[in-house]
Amino acid sequence: MKNLRAKITGRYELHKLMLFFMGLYMVSYITRINYGAVISEMTASENIQKSAASLALTASAVTYGFGQLISGYLSDRFRPKLLILAGLFTTAFANIIVPFCTRPEQTALVWGINGLAQAFMWPPLVKIMAAVFSANDYKRACVIVTWGSSVGTVLVYVLSPILIFAAGWRSIFAASALCAIVTAVLWCKRRDIDITPEKTTGTDETVKNKAGAKYVVLMLSIMLAIVFQGVLRDGVTTWTPSYLADIFGLDNKLAILTGVIIPLFSIAAIQLTSVIYRRFFENELALIAILFGVGVISSLALLMLSGINVILSAVFLALLVGCMYGANLIMTCMLPAYFARSGNISFVSGLLNFCTYIGSAASGAGMALFSENYGWNGTLVLWAAVACVGGVICLCLSGLWSGFKKSEI
Repeated sequence: MKNLRAKITGRYELHKLMLFFMGLYMVSYITRINYGAVISEMTASENIQKSAASLALTASAVTYGFGQLISGYLSDRFRPKLLILAGLFTTAFANIIVPFCTRPEQTALVWGINGLAQAFMWPPLVKIMAAVFSANDYKRACVIVTWGSSVGTVLVYVLSPILIFAAGWRSIFAASALCAIVTAVLWCKRRDIDITPEKTTGTDETVKNKAGAKYVVLMLSIMLAIVFQGVLRDGVTTWTPSYLADIFGLDNKLAILTGVIIPLFSIAAIQLTSVIYRRFFENELALIAILFGVGVISSLALLMLSGINVILSAVFLALLVGCMYGANLIMTCMLPAYFARSGNISFVSGLLNFCTYIGSAASGAGMALFSENYGWNGTLVLWAAVACVGGVICLCLSGLWSGFKKSEI
């Protein structure tokens, strides 16, 4: 990859750029999860069936997941700055159009386009960060940038009720579109992030040697572990309010507050994971195995405390989700960095992120169906089993991963 300037090393410029990237990622979340935040108000005020309104969420999830693969592939071959810019303007357009849609099918089409546009944020950004930051600064930057998802989530869920009260649900999309447009303008002005991928011939002997069967097995196994991480991270986050309401009789409004509390806790979890990783671990998969292990313990603790102590249950729910956020940081941010030399960092990032959202999609309806058939105690056992399998996979692969890292792909 060819940079227009050397690696950024000045502390002020370094932190300024990291925060700028965090702002971009925050806006990407604001313009994507806002629909889910206002869907209840939308259905009530417009007399739309929930099943019809949720078509847009399904369409967005599908296009966002598959868009990760497209975005990752293109980001290794075209200027990632321009791909992100196209994504920002497209998501702004989608947010402007959605309030004017009169049929659920129209809304699903527009929001599906928005999901595809959103996919052109993370893989190109990983490419840029790997190019402009040193290896250590890249690790720090990934942590700070991922804060944007939690900050964006909190902002959406805190400000949405205020905007709805003041100007109706359509104002949420107008404000989100404005955020995207402003970010796009600021993005255009940055010249130090415009990198050009080098053309590769694909004949490098070292790359060929790394394509052996054992590394194919390694990647497929990592992808499976990431699916399990996605199942737990998003599944537990989604169903925590229902669990607390059903098991402890917690008021729905109070239970829904976890939609704000969990993102805040995830910031602390991501930061702590980063510190532990940089100070004590050289093998990423070994750390992920430990995080899955803590997830097993948390799930079993929830089973023991079921219906007994709401505060401790909330703590272990947060710990379980926090571990999965930490695992996601290592999986989708740190692992792809080892593919920079082969010119495939964006594609690997998109591929692994795609696997996360396979798990996320499976956890939605799948976890609801499982809990209806086997109850919440059965669901807690399922969470423990998923975390256990994910941890065993990563632990068994840790030795092979060490050899892979030494090959310097």
